[in-house]
Amino acid sequence: MARVAQPVLYSADMHERFRKFARRSSDFVGSAEVFLAACIVIGAWAVLGPRFRYSDTWQLVINTTTTIVTFLMVFLIQNTQNRDARAIQLKLDELIRAVQGARTGMVRLEELSDDELCALTGDFEKLRRRLAAYGRGPSAAPRESEVEAPPDSSPTAKELPQ
Repeated sequence: MARVAQPVLYSADMHERFRKFARRSSDFVGSAEVFLAACIVIGAWAVLGPRFRYSDTWQLVINTTTTIVTFLMVFLIQNTQNRDARAIQLKLDELIRAVQGARTGMVRLEELSDDELCALTGDFEKLRRRLAAYGRGPSAAPRESEVEAPPDSSPTAKELPQ
């Protein structure tokens, strides 16, 4: 059986290679060692200023270098953040599906329009106020049954009735 030649830029393979490259680059560039190296490079550049009489070329070197690095890093960081955000959304979607009584309509909220998200935020704000009015929710004072006794006031094994 004859093999058909694959195109040079196979899309799925290219995306997978870029994903791996972006993840490795992000991990590497985000390390303390690379940050320290960048500080040393900037320090060396600043120290060399008087030697080059703060010339246009001296300034151009750092401006060009930082521009190129920043431009490339934007794509790497965005790829990594997009992937992380997608993974978190999938985890949250799975938790929503797994919790009995949870509204499965909350799955894939990231696809709603801004107006729909604002309306939903308003609904949750109303729910929070309603729960607070009944003494429940994050802004409500804890009920007596929810307050833990101080550690010293709990009975010891000797004080418990047998």
